[in-house]
Amino acid sequence: MKKSDIGLIGLAVMGENLVMNMESRGFTVSVYNRTSQKVTDFINGRAKGRNIRGAYSLAELVSTLRKPRRVMLMIKAGRPVDDMIEQLIPLLEKGDIIIDGGNSHFPDTSRRTAYVESKGLLYIGTGVSGGEEGALKGPSMMPGGSKKAWKHVKPLFTSICAHVEDGSPCCDWVGEGGAGHFVKMVHNGIEYGDMQIICESYMLMKDLLGMTCDEMHEVFAEWNKGELKSYLIEITADILAYKDKDGGPLVERILDAAGQKGTGKWTAAAALDAGVPLTLIGEAVFARCLSAMKEERVRASEIFGGTKKPRFTKKQREEFLENIRCALLASKIVSYAQGYTLMRAAAKEYGWDLNYGGIALMWRGGCIIRSVFLGKIKEAYDKTPDLPNLLLDEYFTQKMRGLQEGWRKTVAAAAECGLPVPAFSAALAWFDGWRCGRLPQNLLQAQRDYFGAHTYERTDSPRGEFFHTNWTGEGGNTVSGEYNA
Repeated sequence: MKKSDIGLIGLAVMGENLVMNMESRGFTVSVYNRTSQKVTDFINGRAKGRNIRGAYSLAELVSTLRKPRRVMLMIKAGRPVDDMIEQLIPLLEKGDIIIDGGNSHFPDTSRRTAYVESKGLLYIGTGVSGGEEGALKGPSMMPGGSKKAWKHVKPLFTSICAHVEDGSPCCDWVGEGGAGHFVKMVHNGIEYGDMQIICESYMLMKDLLGMTCDEMHEVFAEWNKGELKSYLIEITADILAYKDKDGGPLVERILDAAGQKGTGKWTAAAALDAGVPLTLIGEAVFARCLSAMKEERVRASEIFGGTKKPRFTKKQREEFLENIRCALLASKIVSYAQGYTLMRAAAKEYGWDLNYGGIALMWRGGCIIRSVFLGKIKEAYDKTPDLPNLLLDEYFTQKMRGLQEGWRKTVAAAAECGLPVPAFSAALAWFDGWRCGRLPQNLLQAQRDYFGAHTYERTDSPRGEFFHTNWTGEGGNTVSGEYNA
């Protein structure tokens, strides 16, 4: 057998499926796993008769690869990645490439890129989205790191990734350092938000409108034919139709305590560090945290009571379903607007030249947040690459004007009936704050200056000129040395 095109370490479900994907596209792959039995089982099972060879040591793996050697890690993020890098460096030569395809935190990828380059090697940290099905059939891929490595992995990555209708690959170079994993992190944050607003829609249908799972299935299936068409809406319709062994809806027997792996939290933390109001995604993270407090929530429900359920006529139910659809679409637009604002802030801070339209294209296929909606985002940034906010694009401006009434009615009805819709509410509050020409933070600045001499700017003076008032007559003229708008 000829030398392999790439080596892959880590034969969990994502690793195995990526290998099968690569081989199906004409690439020869060598595989290694810390537990050698997994290599044997894979080679004698799914990989039997294919251009896939097993290796039982890292040295053997590296010896089977053509130069420049490309070694892809599909292992647990964190310390295991650093440990594997240390083991690989002595086995590789100048110009060889280490690729991390896991969900690594972007600062780790920035650090690893610099470290691996200092050893004469090249490094890529690439986001891979789409779950196990995407890994097998074509994921969305977001590579960043050593720019010199891109030409050596581009043919492989653009072959195995998803492709949209016109044949464009859902993969392109994102930027240096941790740029690829940063964009993947934002993708995951938006995924958190999308899932939460869909869950809030489901809760309103179920607890306010009294709809059955079969009825909700029909609504989501219908929504998936229009501008809300997306992978997450599609699988929600499937889930609502799925029956347990006795014929009842399985979803109603799943405990309402959500798990998370941390990428949503990373997105929210990055937004706080950058001073970007990523409110919807933040609430989506907190909603998962709140759901985990199951026993405490049950006790509170017994003390404070449940939801008020008004009666709806058939016509009123249809009207309110349309309101929910408006809230879902408007909140989804806000989620992307906030995510893109965070990427713009990061690009400025880290010196990345991000292609925002290209990022939307990368997300159009293969990934968890893929949807027809992303085509409009690509058009917006292709038309205006330096667009400061997605909502300032004419299409989205007009769309938000038409969605507001139903969105507001949905949030108001939920509040009146005692149903929690934190993501819908946070998105609406952000939108109202963003479109407000004068906020009450002038009073806040006065408070800060009163108790801490933090100074303030005046409306009748140029921006950047600061003032302090001796509010009590006893504070003197000494002011704080820091000001952060």
